[in-house]
Amino acid sequence: MRNLDRPLARRAVIKGAGLGLVAGGLADALPMQSAAAATAEGDEIWSSEHWARKGDIPLWMYRKRLGAPKAGQPSRPVLFFVHGSSVSSRVFDLNVPGHGEYSLMNEFARHGFDCWTMDHENYGKSGRTSGNSDIASGVEDLKAGAEIVTRETGRQKFHFLGESSGALRAGAYAMVAPERADRLVFAAFTYKGEGSPTLTKRAEQLAYYRTHNLRKRDRDMIRSIATRDKPGTSDPAAVEALADAELQFGDQVPTGTYLDMTANLPVVHPEKVLSPVLLVRGEHDGIATVADLEEFFNLLPNGDRQFVILPGTAHSVALATNRELFWHVTRAFLTMPTPIAT
Repeated sequence: MRNLDRPLARRAVIKGAGLGLVAGGLADALPMQSAAAATAEGDEIWSSEHWARKGDIPLWMYRKRLGAPKAGQPSRPVLFFVHGSSVSSRVFDLNVPGHGEYSLMNEFARHGFDCWTMDHENYGKSGRTSGNSDIASGVEDLKAGAEIVTRETGRQKFHFLGESSGALRAGAYAMVAPERADRLVFAAFTYKGEGSPTLTKRAEQLAYYRTHNLRKRDRDMIRSIATRDKPGTSDPAAVEALADAELQFGDQVPTGTYLDMTANLPVVHPEKVLSPVLLVRGEHDGIATVADLEEFFNLLPNGDRQFVILPGTAHSVALATNRELFWHVTRAFLTMPTPIAT
């Protein structure tokens, strides 16, 4: 395996097979293992709803896996999906008839994972408050959600996959609860935000975010998630399906994560993230520069880390036309064998 104590040089970026990989020894890895306990052939995807409580605030949770849990059956690895600033957890379980699979929860359930997600405070089906649902609030949501996952699965440690500010929530949670965090996937992540076109534009509204706890989130705003960096990297049908799913909850979402991303970065400190980390960036994502992510990557203390750049992809990897590339690198990372030599 390569020595990962050295800073990442730009020449270490490997371009191959249509993917840009900064893989921390991925090419030298042993063959992949399956996710966990094998599932019976013909098992259908089973789902259930749950509620966590953060004080008096109800937080909606959702679970998917192949087949209902059975007494005496070994537990499966838990993969917890963490949503971002402008959409709820619907983004991870999207149905787009006639346009292929878009549900990350379905995809990873089929590969043997016990998939969970939640709506953060003031999103989706979860409780509404006067707060702005910033990153710190999201960490408290995840603490409450983790108790439910442990109760239902028996697992003490979970994989987390966060997209955009969901990656910030997951990273901030991993800093304060390392005993709960197994492997971490940070998609569309940002560290300090230096040189980010998206955050530079967003900062023009900083005074508004400081004085208002809600902002407008209409259909055009949801469309912009997939078009602001490079139009054509997502199927419009998927974006419309997401807008349909989201607008049932209204046209307002909290400002807290926008405020954090424009005024309070960094909120995730790499030296405090002890878990293995996969950083995934779309080639055209304007939320963070490659240099910003390289700096974060180089400071991670765990040698089990990878940085992957997905071609033909912009900010939302979940909605991307090339989303199967994201599925592939994530599945490979989450099923890495345990190293023999350390």
